Amino acid sequence: MSGTSLDGVDAALVDLSGARPRVLASTHEPFDVALRAELLALNSPGVDEMERAALAGNLLAQHYAAAVKALFSRSGKSRSRVRAIGCHGQTVRHHPERGYTVQIGNPALLAELCGMPVVADFRSRDIAAGGQGAPLAPAFHAAVFASRDENRAALNLGGIANLSWLPRSGRVTGFDCGPGNCLLDLWAARHLGKPYDKAGRWAAGGKFVRPLLERMLQEPFFALPPPKSTGRDLFNEAWLDRVMEGNEDARSVQATLLELTARAIADAIAHHCRGARRVIACGGGVRNAALMRRLGKLIAPATLETSERYGLDPQLVEATAFAWLAKQALDGKPGNLAAVTGARGARVLGAVYPR
Repeated sequence: MSGTSLDGVDAALVDLSGARPRVLASTHEPFDVALRAELLALNSPGVDEMERAALAGNLLAQHYAAAVKALFSRSGKSRSRVRAIGCHGQTVRHHPERGYTVQIGNPALLAELCGMPVVADFRSRDIAAGGQGAPLAPAFHAAVFASRDENRAALNLGGIANLSWLPRSGRVTGFDCGPGNCLLDLWAARHLGKPYDKAGRWAAGGKFVRPLLERMLQEPFFALPPPKSTGRDLFNEAWLDRVMEGNEDARSVQATLLELTARAIADAIAHHCRGARRVIACGGGVRNAALMRRLGKLIAPATLETSERYGLDPQLVEATAFAWLAKQALDGKPGNLAAVTGARGARVLGAVYPR
């Protein structure tokens, strides 16, 4: 999995033979500065972007292959035991309202490099069926985090934040609720020269600017009912510059962005996950201690905890989810939830690239 945070590749070797997934080995392969910059640039129209996207996809396939190699080195397992690689690819455009989404990563090259079947292109079939193509994790969240004893929500804090509503009875739903790390990381890169604000310490030392927060919360996306999805196509540098007046203190802006992320999530829980007793968080954003503290206060009396309590490293939940989605595809089982994406029905997701 490589997501909107653009920090690199998270890979997991997963045993899916039991009632719960078991991670046998994992690795994180960071992107170098040049590849990260190119992937970020491909989120917007540019010169010769078709060739650039193809070349970036080839580079991504090589990164994915390196991650696969590292998994086998760490686990000592034989490649012959692996049924398939589930590869999400890197989203560079996501416009379900126009009928398309684009994930690059050249799965054919990945199959060639690794000598294993690859399942990729998970989102396009859902969009073809009238859905958003996202989020796809709720079906997996329901399989591993749902309880018959209490209402729960699962929160993925990646570049974009998304929620899965896991009621003790009734249908599972889910949706993107707004920015996760993407704007926080963008602002930290601009003013700290670092890829992220470690543990949210810089933001924690500032005070949010209420008028700026109110302008941010006027973004129409927040008021849309589910199903809905978003990405860097909306929450990007241009969006941030548009809502600012230009004379704000940099640290105060970071504090405001942290408040925006927490507030958007908490509001979404209040409106669409009423009665949640527990919110199970995963994704890189759980390492932002300041964000987790603020979110915990906003959603009280619900309990905020991480997926670690359920045996899954928060950083590996999405990678594990796409292993699960690959198995669903190979077994001919649906990977989407129509109540989540808005598709016309359940669909088998993913294209298979044979060994």
